[in-house]
Amino acid sequence: MEKNIAYIALFAALIAALGLVPKITLGFGVPITAQSLGIMLCGTVLGAKRGALAVLLLLLLVALGLPLLAGGRGGLGLFVGATGGFLVGWPIAAYVTGLIVEKWRTGPIAVVAAIASVIGSKVMYLFGIIGMAIVLEKTLLEAAALMLVFIPGDTIKAIIAGFLTAAIAKARPASLLSRQVKAEPKPVTAETETV
Repeated sequence: MEKNIAYIALFAALIAALGLVPKITLGFGVPITAQSLGIMLCGTVLGAKRGALAVLLLLLLVALGLPLLAGGRGGLGLFVGATGGFLVGWPIAAYVTGLIVEKWRTGPIAVVAAIASVIGSKVMYLFGIIGMAIVLEKTLLEAAALMLVFIPGDTIKAIIAGFLTAAIAKARPASLLSRQVKAEPKPVTAETETV
């Protein structure tokens, strides 16, 4: 339990640290940041539940006003702005990414993690498109067209997430929680009961 809490806090801090990489703000108010790489890594390394919890922890701190998003941004206003859909999609994207890595047990982990990250980023796009359509008063198709600029960078981040996940798997296999086999509880039988 304590180990899980430590990993969740560590990856929330990782996402915040990736916010220190300078952002590129686009004309429609949504920045390109390195923080989506952190979202991908939450899923590929921590798995579905812990990855989503790490992102939720970060978002809670952001909602409380801590300037943890790229460019030193924080506060509740971000959740109703042009980036709000992305922020709502972050924990879901981490969950989906982690679930794919947990369930897909064949093939090289670098490939599995990269593909899972690409799929997770598409989940994030879905929420981002809906949020931008509402806030910017555009159709879903117009908002989706604005997303095209994110695809090359997020593809590169997915490849990086794949390589980083594979490096962790090789160097410290026990730290790759998304691939940990859950122990089945032993059934209570007459032989295992103590008197």
